[in-house]
Amino acid sequence: MSSALRSFLYAGKVMHQRLRPRRHRLAYSMFSLLLDLDEIDGLDRKLKLFGRNRFNLFGFYDADHGDPSGLPLRLHVERHLASAGIDTGGGAIRLLAMPRILGYAFNPLSVYFCHRGDATLAAILYEVNNTFGERHSYLIPVSEGTGDQIVQACSKELYVSPFMGMEMSYAFRIRPPAGRLSLHITGSDAGGPIIFAGFSAERRDLTDAVLLRAFFVYPLLTLKVIAGIHWEALLLWLKGVGLKARPAPPHRPVTIVGGPVETSQGRVGGHVVGS
Repeated sequence: MSSALRSFLYAGKVMHQRLRPRRHRLAYSMFSLLLDLDEIDGLDRKLKLFGRNRFNLFGFYDADHGDPSGLPLRLHVERHLASAGIDTGGGAIRLLAMPRILGYAFNPLSVYFCHRGDATLAAILYEVNNTFGERHSYLIPVSEGTGDQIVQACSKELYVSPFMGMEMSYAFRIRPPAGRLSLHITGSDAGGPIIFAGFSAERRDLTDAVLLRAFFVYPLLTLKVIAGIHWEALLLWLKGVGLKARPAPPHRPVTIVGGPVETSQGRVGGHVVGS
């Protein structure tokens, strides 16, 4: 494998803010890996602290993503791209997600950046996991000629928080990975924005030294994420925020999005054309 890796570590901060019916905010430091799907086996060989589908200090397990069929992850994504009529010509697919740390990971959101053969961005696949073991993805094309900031939107299809209903939409604002990246999500209902979340981070080379430093700077990060989700849920409950009933998950694993969509903030993304 070439020494010039196409995979990186991004270190930064996450912020969540609930706007109503009770205001609530939290922020914390974290990191994610940006993994080129064609490079993961090479990373396993190159890095002593990283393993694919095997225990290590940091690990990537295919079963943590995609669908339960065991389909190779790149093929999984390419099939959804083909269903959406998106031809990437075999371009790179890079996944932004937290790795397993000491064998454990929980990714509320993983993001696949799907590139054309000329390295331009063709689509973004947002893969959402809830704490009930359910997973659903949103595939949204990226128009050619899009600038440094990408704005997309979709309707909510998967129950995520027990404190928010299903009649919502998501608006995404992304600066794709380069020296820095940012991902901001606004969740809105008929009354306007209800929740905001953002991740802003700087790129680091993916080396054993960088991974080891991340382990000590962000100790047991993935356990903290799931513990933090339940702790914040308790605080919201104590603030008197009511629970919403959980519906059955969508029958299909991916919602394909296209064209403009209406949200409380205007037409910023796409309407569902299949799911």
